[in-house]
Amino acid sequence: MRLGILVLAVGASLLAGTGVAAAADPAVLGGGSGIVMDGRNYCTLTTIGPDSGGRLVGFTAGHCGNAGSTVASEADPDAGVVGTIAYTDANLDYAVIVFEPAKVVPVNRVGNTTITGIGGPAQFPDIVCKQGRTTGHTCGVAYGDVFGSGQTWTQTCVDLGDSGGPVVVGTTLVGMVNGYLTVACLGPEVGTSMTAVV
Repeated sequence: MRLGILVLAVGASLLAGTGVAAAADPAVLGGGSGIVMDGRNYCTLTTIGPDSGGRLVGFTAGHCGNAGSTVASEADPDAGVVGTIAYTDANLDYAVIVFEPAKVVPVNRVGNTTITGIGGPAQFPDIVCKQGRTTGHTCGVAYGDVFGSGQTWTQTCVDLGDSGGPVVVGTTLVGMVNGYLTVACLGPEVGTSMTAVV
């Protein structure tokens, strides 16, 4: 009796092994997730959600890729290409990504950062936090739009790969990381205000 059960179990597992390979699980992505453009440029997703036309879209820094660049998840590479950059703005340095809904599970929390709305821009002395694929969750004071250019300066730690990372006040998305001045994590972070993008 036990031998018969064992033979049936082994036979069933062998049959299961000859079936069609299962599709990869969708990538879980939210503001602060690491993304890879064209298989080589590592950046951070600002946020993700449906647009007014019902498409699943997201933002990142414009210098991360060009229109037509493919987008993959750093954490879920088996999901393959999950989206494409549809538009970039060189002046404000942001990009719009259109995702394939079947390949992505959008979330509003990554690490210690939760996004529940868009607002801002951040002003001195707001305390802002950012979530980046390189340096994670860091916080600091906002200096505001120092030159009236739609960019906000903050004292948060950022480094290469954090570009596009969401900058929040509480759970309100107020900007995205675009770079830093002089020295990573010491010089001020410079980012685009989300109200300027939207």
